[in-house]
Order: sequence, then structure tokens, then C-alpha cells
Amino acid sequence: MTAANTPIEIVEVSPRDGLQNEATDVSTGDKVALVERAIAAGARRIEATSFVSPKAVPRMADAEAVMRALNSARPGWASPVVLAGLVVNRRGLDRAIAAGVDEVNFIVVATETFNQRNQGVSVAQSVEQLAQCLAPAREAGIGVSVTIGAAFGCPFEGEVPETRLREVLSAVARTGVDEIALADTIGVGDPLAVHRRVGIVQDVAPGARIRCHFHNTRNTGIANAYSAWQAGAHSLDASIGGIGGCPFAPAATGNIPTEDAIYMFERMGVPTGYQLAPLIEAARWLDGVLGRPVPGMLARAGDFVADPRLGRCA
Repeated sequence: MTAANTPIEIVEVSPRDGLQNEATDVSTGDKVALVERAIAAGARRIEATSFVSPKAVPRMADAEAVMRALNSARPGWASPVVLAGLVVNRRGLDRAIAAGVDEVNFIVVATETFNQRNQGVSVAQSVEQLAQCLAPAREAGIGVSVTIGAAFGCPFEGEVPETRLREVLSAVARTGVDEIALADTIGVGDPLAVHRRVGIVQDVAPGARIRCHFHNTRNTGIANAYSAWQAGAHSLDASIGGIGGCPFAPAATGNIPTEDAIYMFERMGVPTGYQLAPLIEAARWLDGVLGRPVPGMLARAGDFVADPRLGRCA
């Protein structure tokens, strides 16, 4: 059980996972502005873009331009910030290194069907590609994190048994990666399942950092985030405004909203390093960029402030 005041790292993923599934084509300038708004709110680790085929994910076609702008702006930032890029193979890794990322996030999906749909190869081939990417990534001085997609359920194969997850996690752990993440790509997890599956990561990869990535498809994302922290996860992904989703998952909806997660943890006395007001402002700014209200609750309700002028309930 995690101690009550144990900090949690919140990784901001709105510039990548948040925007990749949007109907609106967001400009490079607005993507950079979103990253800088996240930094101003306290984000120190951000998944900035994706180095996958632009044909597969056209919203991320400007990955190099985004990184070029961010690296140019970096000297003016008050604190160091880790900028990550998503990759699925060596070609993507080479692009990410050339673009100047600090970290790559490699994807391995827990089921064969989804891995084929997402990456065009088998799970074993993805793990092999991961193993081949580790040495060049480390030679370039960048960290490697691996996300296990569909770690709780698959839109094509249904339930993902814990035995299957353990098998995939064990294969990934043998590569010696720095961090392993469990992703509830289609939002079917529950708090007890989160607790058990974080325990499996701790069992098969005792030296790795643990990160979790939850989608709020069925409104369990925040509860699952709490359960992951309680089980000992070191980091959680979240997206300003709760935007996002996987282009290859039917009926995909957004991530847990960063501002909603920060509200919960800070209200509990769990340090996050974020400030809530600029996060809420950033979520409301996204309303205008996307041309629609974002799904996050805090963007509408705001922070809790006692106001005696509101009267009292009978």
C-alpha cells in the first residue's frame, strides 16, 4: 500500500495521444502552444509527438516541425522538461533521435489482433523490434519506456487474461527496458484489476519503473488512476481536457483529464508538482482550438472555492 503522501508523476500526453484522434487538424503552432501551457502548469515530462507513419496517423505528420520548435524554445524554460516521442519500430526511433527527443515510448499490444492492426506485425516481432532499438537509443542518450496496449481488454479479442498479460510483460521485461506502462486502451479496466495487474509488473520486472495509461471510455479512469497510485505505480499519463483516443480502437474516447487527476491527488495531499488554475485555463483554451467543449469536468466546474454568497442547502 502506497504511503498517503507519496508523490505521483503525471505525464502530459495531450500533444500526442490527445490530438492524434481529433477530427480537427491542429496547427504546429497550437501543438507547441499546448506543450508550453502544460509546462507553465508544472508538467516536467510530456509526450510531445509521434514518429509513426503519417499515412497511419496523419495528425502527427508534423512531428519533426513540433520538435524543432520545442527544442528552439527549450532555453527559455524555467525548469528541465523531458520531451518524449512515440515509436513502434527502428525507423521511428531513428526519426525520434534525429528530431532531438529525450525519451521514446515504444508500443507493444497485449493481443495479436490489435498488435497487427496497430503496427502490422506480431507481438513477438514487436518485442524483437524493441530489443533492437534499445542499444541505439541508449547510445543516443535517450530513455526507453514501453507501453503495453490493451492490457485490460481488446476490442477484437475481448478480455485479456492475466496469464496472457504476464506472458507479454515477461517478454518485454527480458529486454531490460527502463519503464513499463499498462494501457487501458479501450477503457474497460476496473480498480481491482488495476491493482492486480500493477502487481504483475512488480513481479516480472522488479527493477522497472511502472506507469499507467487510462482511458475514460466507461467513466472509470479516475478511479483506476487512484488504484494504480495506491498499488505502487510511479507515473500516470493524463491529457489536458481529457482529449484523445486510439485511431485503431473502435469507439475510442479520451484519456483521463490532467486537471481532474491533479484535483483529486492534490485534494488528497498527494504532491504532483502541478498548478490547477493554468491547467483549467489550458483546457478551456483547447475548447477554442478544437471547436468543441473538452470532456474534462474541471474545465466546466472549476476548482472548489467556498463562497458564502452562494447560500446554503435547506
